[in-house]
Amino acid sequence: MKNYLIKNAKIVNEGISFIGDVLISKGRIEKIDKNIKTDLNVVEINADGLSLLPGVIDDQVHFRDPGLTHKANIYTEAKAAVAGGITSFMEMPNTVPPAFTHELLEQKYAIAQENALANYSFYLGTSNDNIEEILKVNKRKNDICGVKIFMGSSTGNLLVNDPLVLDKVFGGCEILIATHCEEESIIRSNYEALKAKKPVLDPADHPVIRNAENCFESSFKAIQFAKKHGSRLHILHITTEKELQLFSNMMPLEQKRITAEVCVHHLHFTSKDYTQYGNQIKCNPAIKEPFNRDAIWKALLDDRLDVIATDHAPHLLSEKGFERDAAGKIVPLKGATYETSHAGLPLAQHSLQMMLHYVKEGRISIEKVVEKMSHAVATCFQIKERGFIREGYFADLVLVDMNKNYTVQQTNLLYKCGWSPLEGFTFPATIEKTFVNGHLVYGNEVFDESIKGKRLQFDR
Repeated sequence: MKNYLIKNAKIVNEGISFIGDVLISKGRIEKIDKNIKTDLNVVEINADGLSLLPGVIDDQVHFRDPGLTHKANIYTEAKAAVAGGITSFMEMPNTVPPAFTHELLEQKYAIAQENALANYSFYLGTSNDNIEEILKVNKRKNDICGVKIFMGSSTGNLLVNDPLVLDKVFGGCEILIATHCEEESIIRSNYEALKAKKPVLDPADHPVIRNAENCFESSFKAIQFAKKHGSRLHILHITTEKELQLFSNMMPLEQKRITAEVCVHHLHFTSKDYTQYGNQIKCNPAIKEPFNRDAIWKALLDDRLDVIATDHAPHLLSEKGFERDAAGKIVPLKGATYETSHAGLPLAQHSLQMMLHYVKEGRISIEKVVEKMSHAVATCFQIKERGFIREGYFADLVLVDMNKNYTVQQTNLLYKCGWSPLEGFTFPATIEKTFVNGHLVYGNEVFDESIKGKRLQFDR
């Protein structure tokens, strides 16, 4: 395995930025200093003018493997993620079959071990009848990221709406519980009421059906269960101003028992964008009115919202209700409707660039981006020896050129689904190199796939 000496980088870490060198040896950060000299045989990288960040840790992705690999798989999506500066991911259980048992969970780990260019962990899924499997996680606290509960509409038997089951999970699970919070009864009521008035629905109706009340009621319910049992609760993809009253910034993240995530697409799009993108940006929970986006931005900056993720959820263009014309442009598919369109969008390849766009706009500092996409995720999940640029830690690192534009095009997409709602968007920053465990996996649009990522470990 090669050793590297990164010279003259702008190192962004733990709230400060400074010019320095980083020595990488045997997959770890051996030294951080200015003008490092070493007797080691190293590959020297001149990073003058580049920013060195800890690798992004994405706590919510859907890589569709196994069972839905016509949309995506662990190999393709992890590769796309690495090209976007993500060095570790945590993947959700809604595959086919759903990861409801430890045996099925280990099958996913085996796929990742053979195929993932990034580091990985997987959530155990919750159903209304797998409580025994859930409680087994208490003996495996160090090698599973968490337990996932879909408290709202989903597919198959992934929806958990039995209060007795929820009480048992929150009462018995000793590791992090991640929840998708939407209230199924409100969604159904909103849908039926709107459908009675408007037989043909369109994408702009999505945030009406999946409204703020629906999200708030479910998040409130999850928090009540967590407070009753003292559970470690992490609520995913917050989208509403109303929910923000449920979260606090009055204590350090390390002390919080209830934390919250925001996703890049909810920071980027609003309901006004349905006119342009239609079902391309249909997702659950829904992208909502502009005042909600403004509120979650404010909560992100004042630390009521703790981490930034993607909820990367790829579908084929046809499943979203689109196709490409002869020129390669994304156009509506004849006969497609709002109701037949799948919910979710691919984002992992561009999430860091999306946030660096807002750095350039002055909305957030680069130090805050690193905090929310790397440091805070590692702290929130108690990930061992990752998420920071520290001596002795794994060398999960990203070199970024903050002065080099990058335009998203069909030709540079790495997702298996082959499309992005960001096509045509020009970012003001480019991911130059990505190191995973000290291995230069991605550099100047070239991959070295000879070494795969590692299974994440947790200090619990």
